[in-house]
Amino acid sequence: MARRELSYIDMHTAGEPVRIVTGGYPELQGATILDKRRQARERYDALRRAMMFEPRGHEGMYGVIPVKPSVPDAVLGVLFTHHEGYSTMCGHATIALGRFIVDQGLVPKAEPVTRFTMEAPCGPLAMECAVHKGEVTRVTFESVPAFAEGLEESFEVPGYGRIVTDIAYGGAYYAILPASRFGLDLYATPVSTLVDAAAALTDTIRAQRTITHPDADDLGFLYGTIITDEALPGEPSSNLCIFAERQIDRSPTGSGVTARMALDHAKGLIVPGMERRFFGIAGVPFDGCITRSEGTTVRVAVSGQGYYAGQGQFIIEADDALGYGFELPKHFKRM
Repeated sequence: MARRELSYIDMHTAGEPVRIVTGGYPELQGATILDKRRQARERYDALRRAMMFEPRGHEGMYGVIPVKPSVPDAVLGVLFTHHEGYSTMCGHATIALGRFIVDQGLVPKAEPVTRFTMEAPCGPLAMECAVHKGEVTRVTFESVPAFAEGLEESFEVPGYGRIVTDIAYGGAYYAILPASRFGLDLYATPVSTLVDAAAALTDTIRAQRTITHPDADDLGFLYGTIITDEALPGEPSSNLCIFAERQIDRSPTGSGVTARMALDHAKGLIVPGMERRFFGIAGVPFDGCITRSEGTTVRVAVSGQGYYAGQGQFIIEADDALGYGFELPKHFKRM
């Protein structure tokens, strides 16, 4: 390949990175945003690797590819990227994108609240950005319809025995369960041990259970596992989200907050209008609130704030063997 250049802006939300491509990426084609997601995966995945992998990224990197929206009234469409591939929804990135969209002038800035719609692969998201003295101070998005996929499902997990978990959808599907189900403590157990347990459950469910989404086949897969504390529904709660292939979300996970609220609603533990605060491993919270229920689904408003971390331009030289990124191998390779 010839030399390529990609420009970007780096942000973070609650410690989880958001690398937004601002130039150099090919214009994706397709009638729907899921068409564009497939094209990105099939034709331009080397560019995702270049931005997510070393030497420019790291195993916890997360990114956004802006695209033309395919639904009426949306000001921007976005694809979410991570170390393993492309997710269907990402709350922390959506929160950062709210500020980015307003600051880039993609919508007229209005005080005290700027409202607009953004399109994610899982569907359109209603956005509200609080604006004070010209600055975005907080971003809230309302989720796509969220629901409990399965309650108290049982799986035989190698190394852990029979594990009972719930599965819920908040723009992506998650297995959700307290750490105690593994015989662990969210706060006392080393993070690496929690990651091993979550990954083992994710792998088991992916191998044994078929997940289908009512709207699109592309949305029907288990994205990860969320391990929680023992907090009651009305109390602040902490959780650790392990998604894709053992990637740790530093934030409380916006789509995970949505899924957890939908799960509590399905169990009759909360009702629309009730708010709850969630903490991720970096210690910065998101706030969730069920705005309305629609049969077996709910809409959840998730709030937080994104911050700028940097901007620049990546260069991929034609003769660079590692130009499109590399992952550290599990074993040293013999040369």
